Amino acid sequence: MPKPLSPEKREEIIFHKKNKETEDEIAKWLRISKSAVTKTWKNYKDATSFESNLNTRGRKPVFGQDILEKIIARIKEKVDITLLELIEEFNLEISESGLSKKLNKIGLNFKKRHFTQKNNNEKMSKNNDENGLNILDT
Repeated sequence: MPKPLSPEKREEIIFHKKNKETEDEIAKWLRISKSAVTKTWKNYKDATSFESNLNTRGRKPVFGQDILEKIIARIKEKVDITLLELIEEFNLEISESGLSKKLNKIGLNFKKRHFTQKNNNEKMSKNNDENGLNILDT
């Protein structure tokens, strides 16, 4: 992927376009592609700025900081809330694993420890050994 145009080149493109130069001529003079001239001019006309639109690239966040703060407050209110309950309560368009990753990034995790006793049933085995019962003897 090519590097973004420098602000100086964007200014030059806009200056020349305002002076009714063609996109082909501008591209040759500045040694850039014609599409770069076209896109820069279009962005300028749409936003009346020559700044790059780098902040509009990439995946958009599912929810903002305000929703995240509400989620954290809800977790503090109800400590044993599940991810699915959070998704339903806040009408989030995100999977449970996605929400889990987002909360892990801010230091919250939903690991539950199981304090159940270990099953003390004897192990069943096919051969007659001291660790198990012989299942063939009935």
